[in-house]
Amino acid sequence: MAIDIETRDTEKAEAPGRAAPVSDAIVALVEKARHSVVEVRGRGRGAGAGIIWGGDGKIVTNYHVVAGTGGKPQVQLYDGTRVGSTVVAENPALDLALLQVDSSNLPALPIGDSAKLRIGELVFAFGHPWGHKDVVTAGIVSGIGKVRGGHGERSAEYVRSDVRLAPGNSGGPLINARGEVVGVNSMIFGGDLSVAVPSHVVVEWLSRAGKRVYLGVGVRPARINPARENERLVTGVLVMQVDPSGPASKAGVQVGDMVLAVADQQVVDTATLKRAIAQGVADGTVELAIIRNGKLFKLEVQIAEPA
Repeated sequence: MAIDIETRDTEKAEAPGRAAPVSDAIVALVEKARHSVVEVRGRGRGAGAGIIWGGDGKIVTNYHVVAGTGGKPQVQLYDGTRVGSTVVAENPALDLALLQVDSSNLPALPIGDSAKLRIGELVFAFGHPWGHKDVVTAGIVSGIGKVRGGHGERSAEYVRSDVRLAPGNSGGPLINARGEVVGVNSMIFGGDLSVAVPSHVVVEWLSRAGKRVYLGVGVRPARINPARENERLVTGVLVMQVDPSGPASKAGVQVGDMVLAVADQQVVDTATLKRAIAQGVADGTVELAIIRNGKLFKLEVQIAEPA
């Protein structure tokens, strides 16, 4: 049986040397994204990357990029302009820092919902590896999960991918195929896999970043030695002072209470108490685990910002 096949020239052949539509789309995505990536440099330190986050001069980067810079890292924009910045919030546990520069109308990228990422999605990483400016690498999402925090802190969520990272990529964006930021590149894991802080974690943190929460207590480190060999050492902070008009007093916290944890994060000193409060506030409240007269119980405190 003979079959006649009618062919129609519905499209013109692509001109020699012209990129395919998919390549065109990737080139356009990369070109747009590069304008939103900055270089972050501390005095006498190597450079990392940062992401223009909104049009009001906010830059998101890694905490380890700005640690030790005295809170005043230098920022270089895509066009080479150098501007000073101030660290307005930082979180070592999440490896995030928020900078403010005296510039407006900077080209920010849309923020994607990393909670909807799927394994196998195409992603791109931007940064300045080994000092090479504005480098982009591509890969796929290979894992989404949590990494256990230290000192009793809650586990941190991460996006794992096979994009190539190197020193200088830290703090740069991980972007999906729609041109949305889905993560902040942070570290290399297992030698060849890269880890990024998910964008939904960054957005949640930014909703609290820069806000000075106030508990209204004075504390010092304390511990309860085990009474028996099979019991463990209990560590926390002992409440030495309570502001009568502060939120802790209103919730029932008393002098002599031992605070073990805040929002399920272990507390061992003043620094971990402050960090746990900043990370644990939800809907303006935070839960304290307290020992009083040998009994363990929990109090919910309505956190307030200091006047």
